[in-house]
Amino acid sequence: MQTNSRWLDNDASDLAACRAMLVNGSRTFLAASMLLPREVRESACALYAFCRMADDEVDGQPQGLDAVARLRERLARIYAGRPEDIVADRALAAVVRRYDIPATLLEALIEGFEWDAQDRRYHTIDQVQAYGARVAGTVGAMMALLMGVRDAAAVARACDLGVAMQLSNIARDVGEDARMGRLYLPRDWMAQAGIDADAWLARPHFDAALASVVYRLLRVADELYARAGAGVACLPLNCRPGINAARLLYAQIGLEVERRGLNSVDSRAVVSRWRKLAGLVQSVVLIAPAATGADAEPLPATQYLVDAVTSHRIMGDKPTGLRNFEDVLSLFERMGRRERGWLVAGS
Repeated sequence: MQTNSRWLDNDASDLAACRAMLVNGSRTFLAASMLLPREVRESACALYAFCRMADDEVDGQPQGLDAVARLRERLARIYAGRPEDIVADRALAAVVRRYDIPATLLEALIEGFEWDAQDRRYHTIDQVQAYGARVAGTVGAMMALLMGVRDAAAVARACDLGVAMQLSNIARDVGEDARMGRLYLPRDWMAQAGIDADAWLARPHFDAALASVVYRLLRVADELYARAGAGVACLPLNCRPGINAARLLYAQIGLEVERRGLNSVDSRAVVSRWRKLAGLVQSVVLIAPAATGADAEPLPATQYLVDAVTSHRIMGDKPTGLRNFEDVLSLFERMGRRERGWLVAGS
């Protein structure tokens, strides 16, 4: 299959380094990305590598706020066309230039990392979603741009998917986060369940009251996954399997938490290889999901991200991500030949 990917080939070494950065910590993403067209997949690897690198530089570091300031300097250089001599920065600069990604999206991502460094408290589900919008909804919006989609409704659904994924992560990592002194569950929900959030954080433990809070969070995530599923129908045909895979694989995290009795304090839920494989198969079958709900209003937390995309002036001719049906057939042919052992490795 011929693709317009010379700009990717010119940065092949940077892209290979970006993929290597993701192998050990982002295998669910890598598994889903294998179902995307090459150009989108390679660009997504560059994007995710920068996000992972930025998160690692800030998360849990004693000088986290200094790292945030440094990231903002590097981002300014990327948008000025003068990225620092760092693999992730060079690769991201190529993606930003190719797809006209508004700076607002990456600035919001870094703001989310800043909130972590500040140990911000989240009292309501709206505040939790505001955090999710920054650290994950932004990635959803940027993925939409990589697929050539800038329609407001489709971008809103992409943001929904990112926030849903973050809620799944929060539900899975309750104990792990608490042992680092962090709490992302809505504090007002905890109070309604009879839990003093600060006292619980000082001595994390699982009980029925906490289970009820985690259950509520997973129901919100389910609603967003359903809305995101409707948005998949707005994507180019050859991009749908990959995004379906991401949606279904991450939704499995919440299902695994529930299979463990909602106890994500004493152990971390891990989705089995067979369940991941089933999700990948299902993602191919659901190439054209129902579009009901695709035009729902954006979450208040993600509205400004949608506005940033739709108000951004596109410079020049950009890829649309939409190719002919023969390309889709070629995609499935390659999928059948590809060695898959690493696809079902634990995330």
